[in-house]
Amino acid sequence: MDNFCPFLCESNFYDISARRGSDKFDLPYGVRNSELHFQIALSKLKSCDLFQEDDSSPSCKKCIVVGNGGILRNKKLGQKIDSYDVVIRMNNGPVIGYEDDVGRRTTFRLFYPESMFSDPLHYDPKTTAVFVVFKRHDLKWLSDLLSGNNIISTSAFWKKPAMRMIYKPNQIRILDPFIIKRTAYELLHFPRKFPKRLRPKHPTTGLIAIAFAFDICTEVHVTGFKYNLKDQSSSLHYYGNETMSMMIKNEYHDINAEQRLLKNLIDHHIVINLTEEPN
Repeated sequence: MDNFCPFLCESNFYDISARRGSDKFDLPYGVRNSELHFQIALSKLKSCDLFQEDDSSPSCKKCIVVGNGGILRNKKLGQKIDSYDVVIRMNNGPVIGYEDDVGRRTTFRLFYPESMFSDPLHYDPKTTAVFVVFKRHDLKWLSDLLSGNNIISTSAFWKKPAMRMIYKPNQIRILDPFIIKRTAYELLHFPRKFPKRLRPKHPTTGLIAIAFAFDICTEVHVTGFKYNLKDQSSSLHYYGNETMSMMIKNEYHDINAEQRLLKNLIDHHIVINLTEEPN
């Protein structure tokens, strides 16, 4: 854990990519054919350190990965979540207005262009924003926003991405695609090639966040990851009005496979689940 850096650095980008085999895979699980785009994006960042300079928590870190699941509603886990050394969140799961249930602190927040906050209301100077790259246009999006350029075309994104960057360059890191690849192939055991009639499946940001936690934490707890797939009308998130029917229709992820993996990790006490409910 001490020697592994989960973030890409401009200074050793090619060396690390070759050492971890990322130069053998195209995006989303490698850097092949996108090296220049990675280099340009990395040149806009100020640091690739794991923690911000003012981090004073112990080297043996107890971490909580906070999912966005509706199971967090009215659980009043906010104070418990804030007690961890490291709090990992993902996408645009809000803290403001939900502090009693999900806490106030965010150490790391994983995001991609379509899932990042665009309202500065959600800005937190103590958060390290971890960029998860799925396509080449994601890198150009990041470079353009950090350069002050307008995003002219959004056709390459599955929904409109954030059109402004609320984080400062020194807060942003780019997650090594090696971690996403390991999540897909070693944890979820996805095939390297899907049949032509099937759309390829990719890990959710939540599962990538758990894999990321394994690399930086000595103890990993999770909360907000339980989905009731049998009840399509149940709340998908602890915020908003989307229901589970949205998740069931998703063709990009294999939610059943992820739920089986999480159950296995919990059953074997590899992770501890704060929101486990009796069957």
